Amino acid sequence: MQLNHLDLPVPDVAATAAFFTTHFGFRLCETRGNNGFALLQGSGGFALVLTRRRAEGVQDFPDTFHVGFLLESEAAVHAAHARLQAAGVSGLPPVSFQRGATLFYVQAPGGILVEVSHRSPV
Repeated sequence: MQLNHLDLPVPDVAATAAFFTTHFGFRLCETRGNNGFALLQGSGGFALVLTRRRAEGVQDFPDTFHVGFLLESEAAVHAAHARLQAAGVSGLPPVSFQRGATLFYVQAPGGILVEVSHRSPV
């Protein structure tokens, strides 16, 4: 079984789509409505669907909820961190080593926590 897509409710579909296309290499495939829906295509056939939240404000995701991207090397994690830092993304903590992975977390628009990591083969 392969994960096909993830649908995330966000207050500003356009801002969140721009974050993932600019910083994580997704391609914007389709939009609908007035900032109501965006379909983003990632590598490996994965689709990220963004839909406008019906309620105002930031979505309260459950504790520990996050989206994780696995990169091919520690160097790639550091390069992704440097690109986000150069782009002026705020609240970016340093790269660290936790639970057997080189990683960092970044907050995407809409309250989405994103993990970027590399795990060395055991």
